[in-house]
Amino acid sequence: MGIRSFLHLRITSARAREFIRHVLVALLVATIFLAGIQLRRWIGENTRHVRYQHDIINGFYWGSEVLTEAHSLSPDEASANSWAGFFRGYFALYERVKDEAYENDYGLDYPPLRLLVMAVWAKHVRSEFPEVEDGHPKLINPLLKINVVCELLSAVAIFLLVRFCVRRSSRIMRSRFLGALPLKNRASICGLAAASVAWLEPSMILDAHGWPQWDVWVLPFYLFAALAALKNRWLCCGCLLAAGAMLKGQLLFVAPFFVLWPLWQKRWTSALRVLAGFTATTALIVSPWILRTPLAWVSVAIVASVTLLFLVKHRYRHSGAWLAGIAGCAVFVIGAFTGGSFTWLQVGFLYGSEHYPYLFISSCYNLASLLAELGCSLKDSLLSLHIGSLDLDLTLQWALRLLYLGALVLCARGMARHLRARDPRMLIAIATPWLLMFALLGQMHERYLMWGAVVSAVALGVSIRLSIVHFIISAASTAMIIHVMLIDKKLDPTLRAIDVLDGIRPYASVLVLGCVAVYFWDALPVRIPVFRRGSAKAARAPSLSLGAEPEEA
Repeated sequence: MGIRSFLHLRITSARAREFIRHVLVALLVATIFLAGIQLRRWIGENTRHVRYQHDIINGFYWGSEVLTEAHSLSPDEASANSWAGFFRGYFALYERVKDEAYENDYGLDYPPLRLLVMAVWAKHVRSEFPEVEDGHPKLINPLLKINVVCELLSAVAIFLLVRFCVRRSSRIMRSRFLGALPLKNRASICGLAAASVAWLEPSMILDAHGWPQWDVWVLPFYLFAALAALKNRWLCCGCLLAAGAMLKGQLLFVAPFFVLWPLWQKRWTSALRVLAGFTATTALIVSPWILRTPLAWVSVAIVASVTLLFLVKHRYRHSGAWLAGIAGCAVFVIGAFTGGSFTWLQVGFLYGSEHYPYLFISSCYNLASLLAELGCSLKDSLLSLHIGSLDLDLTLQWALRLLYLGALVLCARGMARHLRARDPRMLIAIATPWLLMFALLGQMHERYLMWGAVVSAVALGVSIRLSIVHFIISAASTAMIIHVMLIDKKLDPTLRAIDVLDGIRPYASVLVLGCVAVYFWDALPVRIPVFRRGSAKAARAPSLSLGAEPEEA
């Protein structure tokens, strides 16, 4: 009886401790969440005097233009205010902008989904607050709520991503500090730390609630795409990347990472599944522009039906991916031959890539900024070749793009190697493309380092050294956003701060490039033996082969 009572007491005590631990963790998470919400409110209220109104006005203007187009295409007021009339205006706006543009200066550079969000927002504002002025809090509140949702989803995605990767690599943790954490809870602790840092990221909060901008919308798509790829759901990965690119075209710069990564692993079908998901999702979103006749829709339906019957009959593996890819390609091919419109591509994507023909925009801490200090310009010719009647001209713009592409290829190679070795630096390989994009490419806005600042929070699951580098990147990103907001208003009390921020730009550029180089070095699988900390310890650890997991369509 005594032994039984003692064991019962120990079990009950252990359960009580576990319950208390869960309650404390829940309270900690709730506190961090509420602190983030309060910080966002404080930022929104205390930055109104330096708020960057241009983007708010621009978004509301183009959203209202969709409503104006709906009225011009509708026979009466009731029809114009209906959702059917709304979508008539939405699908017609790209054509009207192209027809009315002077020398291909469209003004509109929104991809389809971003334009749709702005149009729905304008419709809501016009119906709920018909007399509201531009910049009034009631006007932008719906978009700020979307920003909060995307920020929260990004933090959740980072938690899941870090926890997943740390669990895979927990037995060969290189960091002494992280390696000292209890093995049972190490992944969750690292994930919670990274998610908390991302949720409280100052540059993201300032960008989304002080500026405010809508850059944060693409972060959940990228992070969940990375998580889907790690779990071998490559089709889903491609779908998420396409949907995110339809909100912000800059995602297309880092999207090739998810094709190069499986190619380095010699998993050709995985790369094809990413492309199939990307193609199918893009085709689904833009089909109202491309398939403009009943014949086009019927043709796509026939191709999809025949493909489905063929796949069912022969029982191909990944038949869903094959169907998605073939149907998506059919949409574009049939649309091209039946008079489909590609103005969404020309106005929403291509125009944006040439809209600002400068090495950098406003105040950027990157390579392009340093080149501009040396007197270079975006279209400078570096190399000219004449082959018969063919003239090839390598400009600085394309040289930077090729440099970035080469770095991205190496980053994908590092990702493949780290996965095979179950090395936690796979998290760094996932974050590095955003940092490389900002550091190496021209035509960057100062806000674009924010993406790298948020995603690099995954470093808290890798090492203290890289975590410190993350905070330096975060500070640089915040400083650039503050600089531009202050320049726009130029209030007397802020003139001294503007001069200081302008003076430190060359030095900050070197610092940011150094931080990006540290991340890039850790993303690579190659190491000089003398710098391999803990390599002997890792070699004695049990061999854990990642292998190829069962793939899902």
